[in-house]
Amino acid sequence: MAKLKNIRNRIKSVKSIQKVTKAMKMVAAAKMRRAQEHMEEARPYANRLSNVINHLLPDVDRDLLELLDVREVNRVGYVVVTSDRGMAGSFNANVLKVAQSEIDAIGKENVDVFCIGKKAGDHFKSRRYTIIESHVDFWGDLNFNHAIKIGNGIVSHFLNENVDEIFVVYNKFVNVASQMLLTEQLLPLEYEADDKTVIDRLYEPSKDEIVKSLVPRHLNVQMWKYLLESYASEQAARMV
Repeated sequence: MAKLKNIRNRIKSVKSIQKVTKAMKMVAAAKMRRAQEHMEEARPYANRLSNVINHLLPDVDRDLLELLDVREVNRVGYVVVTSDRGMAGSFNANVLKVAQSEIDAIGKENVDVFCIGKKAGDHFKSRRYTIIESHVDFWGDLNFNHAIKIGNGIVSHFLNENVDEIFVVYNKFVNVASQMLLTEQLLPLEYEADDKTVIDRLYEPSKDEIVKSLVPRHLNVQMWKYLLESYASEQAARMV
């Protein structure tokens, strides 16, 4: 009888867990849909802005803006985007593994780390990496102001010549079942030459004025993109 009672208790426990995990899946699915909508709304603007700047940069003097300044690389900054919580499969582990591998290849004594998400902060703090800023507890009410605030700290670190390059490691949302882990250079702005036919356009005001106006806005939009892509990927991973 004791064994039968244990089996019944076990069955009851499993059913309770099923109810809890089903509720968690529904919550993650709702969050993911909202995050995916915001991300898909931001993508066209971010891509279009990048294309415009890519078209203009070859025709302007890179001394025009410090954000375009290509220096000899002595110290590098890494922005690592994770979540605050776990239970999202390998979402955080993959980001941290790639980021740590790339940082160690440079030498952690030559790298400043910007941690976005509690998981990144805990990981690099326990391993005694040089953490410049750590941002947590904002994902629940994520908005564009968070991107501006985080971006300002990162950009200032570059402008003060504390680092000569800055890279971002994050998850890009592909679909519900798949996320793409990417490392992108944020600063200085560098674009590959466009192989398409060059279209002669007239710009008003001048190209220099447009670049000076668009580049700071572009960096804020890029940071917003990283946050949205990562948040949508996190919710998809958690739902799965």
